Amino acid sequence: MAHISVIILNYNTRELLREAIRSVFDRPTIHSVTLFVVDNASTDCSAAMVAAEFPAARLIRAPRNGGFAYGNNLGLAEALAQDEAAPGEQPRFIMLLNPDAAVTEHALDELVGYLVRRPRVGAVGPRVVLPDGSLDLACRRSFPTPAVSFYRMTGLARLFPHSPRFGRYNMTFLDPDQETPVDSLVGAAMLVREEVVREIGMLDEQFFMYGEDLDWCYRMKSYGWQIVYFPRAVVRHHKRAASTKRAVPSIRAFYDAMRIFHRKHYAARTIAPINLLIEAGIFIKELWALGNNLLRPAARRSVS
Repeated sequence: MAHISVIILNYNTRELLREAIRSVFDRPTIHSVTLFVVDNASTDCSAAMVAAEFPAARLIRAPRNGGFAYGNNLGLAEALAQDEAAPGEQPRFIMLLNPDAAVTEHALDELVGYLVRRPRVGAVGPRVVLPDGSLDLACRRSFPTPAVSFYRMTGLARLFPHSPRFGRYNMTFLDPDQETPVDSLVGAAMLVREEVVREIGMLDEQFFMYGEDLDWCYRMKSYGWQIVYFPRAVVRHHKRAASTKRAVPSIRAFYDAMRIFHRKHYAARTIAPINLLIEAGIFIKELWALGNNLLRPAARRSVS
């Protein structure tokens, strides 16, 4: 039997948060589970709902909305401190779960079992499905190298999704039912060994929202850990429940994350003219996304 610390970071998604918490508590598992709910200074009484309805959850009230990495790091710190205070022989894992996501039956057992059987795998991610039943493409990704970013920005990835070359970022050339090693999982649902978190450190708070999961996985792989997409475990995801309420700041955060990731991991080994093209491409795509968003009806504005 293992111990799982589940961390749910919430920002103004009270009703979905309730369902996410229920999905953790109501799904039977052979493992012990501690649920940490971090509320990033919501204004919709989310924290009061958690305190009133889920006393078994450990509620952490953040003093401000410092972003995804900041809020999850509060939960990670509490989870690590808890395990230091009560050491034991059982394997320990940490799961990041979005408040607009819900684990399905046996998902936690499947993910834990996978890591127990494969000691060199540092993180495993489930098949994440959207409300219409389709795959959330972010749940299995390659790193956005300059070449991969070029394929996405020029539309080649969309034109040739079944190409192993052009469809590399979201691995759209693979069957969603196929277990496969990946570069990155999605922060909405991933299970990580506690020892990995202690080794590589927490999420990088340079990233306000988006990109911090890519960066975390990049660091895992740089330390020699493998990362795997495991579709037998399923998590349902509403997707962008919080970001659609603040579409313009979310779009800016999305493209800022692109800049930060490139500058942190690729700029130093990329020639200057290519770096300039990448920065210009990100800037143009950001302007396009902001303009496009403003032309939509208010109800449909979101991160593109």
